[in-house]
Amino acid sequence: MKKLATLVFVSVLGGAITLGTYKTFLEKEEQTIVETEQISQPIFQPVNYKASNTSLTAIEGIDFTTAAEKTLDAVVHVKNITITTTQPSMRDLMLGRVQQRKQLGTGSGVIISPDGYIITNNHVIDASEKLSVTLNDNRTLEATIIGTDPKTDIALLKIESDETLPYATFGDSDTAKIGEWVLAVGNPFNLTSTVTAGIISAKSRDLSGDSHQSFIQTDAAVNPGNSGGALVNTNGELIGINTAITSQTGSYIGYSFAVPSNIAKKVIQDIMEFGNVQNGILGVQGGSLNSYYAEKLSVNETEGFYVDEVIEDSGAEKADIKSGDIIKKIDNVEIKKLSDLRGYLDTKRPDDVITVHYLRNGVQQQTEVTLLKSNTYILPHVGVIKNAKPKDLRDYKVKNGVKITQITGGYAQHFSREGIKSGDIITTINGVKVNSVEDVQNIIKSRDLNQPLSIELVNSSGQTFRYGLR
Repeated sequence: MKKLATLVFVSVLGGAITLGTYKTFLEKEEQTIVETEQISQPIFQPVNYKASNTSLTAIEGIDFTTAAEKTLDAVVHVKNITITTTQPSMRDLMLGRVQQRKQLGTGSGVIISPDGYIITNNHVIDASEKLSVTLNDNRTLEATIIGTDPKTDIALLKIESDETLPYATFGDSDTAKIGEWVLAVGNPFNLTSTVTAGIISAKSRDLSGDSHQSFIQTDAAVNPGNSGGALVNTNGELIGINTAITSQTGSYIGYSFAVPSNIAKKVIQDIMEFGNVQNGILGVQGGSLNSYYAEKLSVNETEGFYVDEVIEDSGAEKADIKSGDIIKKIDNVEIKKLSDLRGYLDTKRPDDVITVHYLRNGVQQQTEVTLLKSNTYILPHVGVIKNAKPKDLRDYKVKNGVKITQITGGYAQHFSREGIKSGDIITTINGVKVNSVEDVQNIIKSRDLNQPLSIELVNSSGQTFRYGLR
């Protein structure tokens, strides 16, 4: 009996100890876990988005429909028929024939006047045999080329219509801001009247690497066929002509580029008034500043255009701009890099007066510069030439000619061996006496490309040389 009582007592005591241990440790630990889970639950606070989230308010307040309605009827579908030469077969070679075929290219254009002037890209209509334009109301009209500028990739077309045509109005691309909403309107992949939206991602973007371009970069979707179409702001104003995309596939991957409207507008005005583009020359050579060049040049500025050389007889020289100056602003446009400078000057003509703000030895200064017409030209196979002064002609004892300022062509070594150098005078090209760079340009433009370029020049010793250059 005693053993039974002892066994019961031990059992009860063991149970009590076990229960006590559970209550003291295990149950407490489980309670802790539950509390931790409760603490980790998200705590929601009431938020007034209209009062505090200004970016969302801005997005909700934008209406793209007005801009789209203003633009759609002004954007046209450009169709370009070109003649291409196909790879000849053995039979073609034996018969001495060349197989040719017609090829259709498409793009976009923007009507900019009620009487039918249309702006597009030069590459859209390049080498065309026949051009047609389809309006947004499905009418198709023949188009003629008024003029082109391959440098800016802008072309001007004209169509004839008995009716007044809808047209887009130019905006000021200089005042467009990074982050501003824009619409791209065009005909990608032959999908007519397509509208896409995005923002301005960057300005003064150069894709060539030589700072001769100054594009507006956007993230509005642009694909093949959009070229020549409209980039408009939310007011429906034309601020760019869609021109290029950067892509490894040939289709849009997030970036597109447009010629700023101020450049495009100036180009077509020049074509209409003068028949060609009039470029106002500042007369400086140099490059963009950054940390590397700032240290190399021992200057404290990392933004701006560093003037390395001032061109003789240029507007910059007459305004006393000197080598070592740093151009920071022209008129009201900030100059942070060369493409900023190039882009703004592309909107100007000879005889325009600009205000140049620059640093000289760390001191802010400004001067007015009258832009001049370019008197230099790159002559194929030779190099850079410019108009000769009367003194240059007297020194070389010639009555006419243009002056070689830099020999850079493929015959540079040959010229050097024969004692021809910078400063020598070219008197005749293709049998025609030349008096100015403009004379040379006209000869080059009208020459037969299959014929060699013949030049006659005089060196500093008075010797006359004649060359046939290919």
